[in-house]
Amino acid sequence: MSANGRAPAVTVRRTFLGAASNAAPEPAPRPAAATPARGRDDADVERARNGDRVAFQRLWERHAALVHAVLISMVPSQEAEDLMQDVAVSAIGAIDRLRRRERFSAWLCTIARNVGRDALKRRRRAARESELEDPAVERPSDTDALAEEILGLVRRLPEAYREPLVLRLVLGLSGPEIARRTSRTAGSVRVNLCKGMKMLRDELERGGML
Repeated sequence: MSANGRAPAVTVRRTFLGAASNAAPEPAPRPAAATPARGRDDADVERARNGDRVAFQRLWERHAALVHAVLISMVPSQEAEDLMQDVAVSAIGAIDRLRRRERFSAWLCTIARNVGRDALKRRRRAARESELEDPAVERPSDTDALAEEILGLVRRLPEAYREPLVLRLVLGLSGPEIARRTSRTAGSVRVNLCKGMKMLRDELERGGML
């Protein structure tokens, strides 16, 4: 995982294609920020709520990978890079209203989802006004084209499956870790991962990528 939280294209390509094969999925190498220490988060959330920008920066560095994973489950990778700043600004402006320190990770995921949804609405509105193609049909750039194509397939899956798949395969989080960091139940994460993986495998096979 790069310093800005972006998963390298080779990681995306290897983990998604590997997971879609009949063999057990090979999780991505887990970045140091993937499972931040709870105690450090609680202390820094309290400081950040009182206006400590350095404490917020520490929180952001520990959770940037999670935010990026949520965003790339919704929008193309380059757009996700641009939206990271929007998530950070929104979080800084709202953190004084966060009442439960232990929910910081899930709260940040909610902000990322809202930023991603707003971006999708803007794209669809621009597409209608310009009479362009449906923005859901993505054109991967020459750089990282295969990785972006695979992520594009993930984004076509139902919303409930997209995010858990990216968190599992790009960040290497376990089902219980995904549940804890997104405030979902372990059972729902397990079911969504199983169904999402099957649907992704079907999509890859139809696209001749397996």
